[in-house]
Amino acid sequence: MFKWLIITHVLGATIWVGGHLLLCLRYLPEALKKKDPEIIKAFEKKYEIIGMPSLLLQVITGIWMALSIYGVNLFGFSNPVEVAVSIKLILLLIIVLLALDVRIFIFPRLTSKNLWLLAIHIIAVTVISLLFLYYGIAIRFGGV
Repeated sequence: MFKWLIITHVLGATIWVGGHLLLCLRYLPEALKKKDPEIIKAFEKKYEIIGMPSLLLQVITGIWMALSIYGVNLFGFSNPVEVAVSIKLILLLIIVLLALDVRIFIFPRLTSKNLWLLAIHIIAVTVISLLFLYYGIAIRFGGV
């Protein structure tokens, strides 16, 4: 079972992180150069169909592995694996807050003049996604 959880978790991470790297390195620079927020909106519309399920898959498999295989306390900091898991959960909460901010406040009022606000969020989520990878690998090798 552990192998399938890891494979599923890594597949979700591949989609999530890869999509955000593509957005950050390919579509965001074009949108900023052309001052066209529709470039980002078009990407998000297509990516969201696979990106959000992949994140959900990571959350489910990650918590499953943390509890059943590693036996950690969520938001516990008593050993290196718990620290890595807890950091990943904190990063997940930050991503959720950033996503809500984009959906509620930025996307409804998005123009070429405030595109930089969205750019900051995109860069932040991409960096956090890379940190997810780092801490996930840290868990596999004994924690932080």
